[in-house]
Amino acid sequence: MKKLLRVILALLIFFPGMMNAQTVKSPNGKVWVKFSLTGNGVPTYEMFYKHKTVIKPSHLGLELAKNRRSSKGMDETNLMDGFTETAVHDSTFDETWKPVWGETSTIRNHYNEMAVNLYQKSSNRHIVIRFRVYDYGMGLRYEFPQQADLNYFIIKEEHTQFAMTGDHMAYWLPGDYDTQEYETQISRLSQIRSKMKSAVGWNVSQTLFSPTGVQTALQIKTDNGLYINIHEAACVNYPTMSLNLDDKNFVFESWLTPDAEGLKGYVQTPFNTPWRTVLVSDDARDMLSCKLTLNLNEPCKLEDTSWIHPIKYCGVWWEMIVGAKSWSYTNDLPSVKLGVTDYSKCKPNNTHGANNAEVRKYIDFAAKNHLDEVLVEGWDQGWEDWFGHSKDDVFDFVTPYPDFDIKALNDYAHSKGVKIMMHHETSSSTRNYERHLEAAYDLMNKYGYDAVKSGYVGDIIPRGEHHYSQFINNHYLYCVTEAAKHHIMVNAHEAVRPTGLCRTYPNMVANESARGTEYEASGGNAPYHTVILPFTRLQGGPMDYTPGIFETRLSTWTNNKNYVHTTIVGQLALYMVMYSPLQMLADTPENYAKYDDALQFIRDVPLDWAESKYLEAEPAKYITVARKAKNSNNWFIGGKCDQDGHQSTIKLNFLDKGRKYKCTIYADASNADYEKNPEAYTILHRTVKKGDTLTLKEARGGGFAVSLFAE
Repeated sequence: MKKLLRVILALLIFFPGMMNAQTVKSPNGKVWVKFSLTGNGVPTYEMFYKHKTVIKPSHLGLELAKNRRSSKGMDETNLMDGFTETAVHDSTFDETWKPVWGETSTIRNHYNEMAVNLYQKSSNRHIVIRFRVYDYGMGLRYEFPQQADLNYFIIKEEHTQFAMTGDHMAYWLPGDYDTQEYETQISRLSQIRSKMKSAVGWNVSQTLFSPTGVQTALQIKTDNGLYINIHEAACVNYPTMSLNLDDKNFVFESWLTPDAEGLKGYVQTPFNTPWRTVLVSDDARDMLSCKLTLNLNEPCKLEDTSWIHPIKYCGVWWEMIVGAKSWSYTNDLPSVKLGVTDYSKCKPNNTHGANNAEVRKYIDFAAKNHLDEVLVEGWDQGWEDWFGHSKDDVFDFVTPYPDFDIKALNDYAHSKGVKIMMHHETSSSTRNYERHLEAAYDLMNKYGYDAVKSGYVGDIIPRGEHHYSQFINNHYLYCVTEAAKHHIMVNAHEAVRPTGLCRTYPNMVANESARGTEYEASGGNAPYHTVILPFTRLQGGPMDYTPGIFETRLSTWTNNKNYVHTTIVGQLALYMVMYSPLQMLADTPENYAKYDDALQFIRDVPLDWAESKYLEAEPAKYITVARKAKNSNNWFIGGKCDQDGHQSTIKLNFLDKGRKYKCTIYADASNADYEKNPEAYTILHRTVKKGDTLTLKEARGGGFAVSLFAE
């Protein structure tokens, strides 16, 4: 008894608020969050899963900046301490909603919620910290009701902590305000500092902020068997959050992307921050199947979504990436001025990819293989000096080169049942893009384009802003919402990483925001790359990874000596493992002709699903997933692995009882290897039923793909 009293007394001395802690549990009781005010009224939370600590006591709060433009001319009072608790509101919520497209036809949104109302007497300010707790994780956010003494304020820093319980294994990217195009590093938390320098490769726009800074979504694995993922959801009118690590105590703290003045965010109440999310399970498959990020976003805001659809496409792209073709029309011009440069007086360079004959070739390929669209990059004037000059008026997005007949090509495409996908490279001049956006979207409507791939290569204009700052995040969303008015789907490259906003605006069909296939032409992506991205980058939404490279040794058809770090069957598996409603057949028609039997899987595989079941998963090692096509009884299975290979045993227990399926297996051959023999594969045919088992060996850097057509 005396020992117990001493423990209670110690808690009162060191954590006086803990005795008044508030707790909210998940619907199944496995996840719970505890909130209290510690010390001098500091908001503090803890998180647990199955009686294991996930997050140790961690502080919450915001540090405010002095507003030099304020008529009061006074320092702001920080929203970090001095709080008292005025009320706690508990509630529960349970709904099932239908995404416009997705991995499943329905998603359950079931959580218990705790909203803690806090009052800071010194400033006469009220804030709310809201927790939503799911069976697989939680989200928290700050809410600022409109009030007399909290109307406008500037965020200097957000101090949301995630205190880890030990030196966990982490799968991380260097913290950067401008790019996620890095290869994932795998190390202990204590090793991040020593590995940072070697983890940083060159990029055309990058701004690192700390020797221990990392980006979200951050995947973590503990020694006691927990998988933890830290990210954010519904990032609207706010800067992107990264994490900075105190590597002595293993405490992550939020680190917001600054603006050109070094400030983090401008707020007018009423306002809610994005959700800070923690996904947790002792089963890695839950990291891929649970929809925490989507559920924390608002429902769809578009009244009519009938025009939004999955897109399987090819295009004039890979030839330029590997150096066989060029984006520019001529080599004669040292610079280009919109509305002044006369291309009719220039000599064509004969390497321009977006010419009429080349585009027709891809249209024919798309029609033959039942693809929806053809992307054409380099069609519009200005590519001769588009990059590296911090150029404001770089493109107008409406004026084609002389060898690109926009009307004739659209007429030809539509006659074949195919559409052309628009390409808008902004060169990161967001100001210029917004000037021309309405005219560009009007042009798309005129010629029947319904999807655009936009790009943000280079440093942002307005100068001093970053790709992930509040101002530029607002630009990306503005483009999406304006596109919706024109019934246009958006696939943004080099933009901010997604945070589940595709639920609210489902015309946001994909983003890049990571190291994609294009890097295979300049050094390559490690074989484990595509089996870590679903745990990290894809947590916020689908990626346009641009898979489907069949001629993996680039030197066989170009002067490029690089090679793609997968087998051909490994490329097929990406259409299953890297979920997206937008999937490219990134190779050339000529290269696909060499492997037409393997191409059949890509022809067959849908992009919209009724069910998805993750059968195997381990970060950066392997993923196996089975998906049932929407409005169909057909199933498809894909497996992808790292450089060590993998043996999969798949029990077909998910098939319908009493039904037979025609099964086609695309497998690595026994001698396949991503380095030595990437093109070796076998195709097997059999009839299967519920309860049967498939045993498949994945080669180094390989995988498998299976189609199951119901009889």
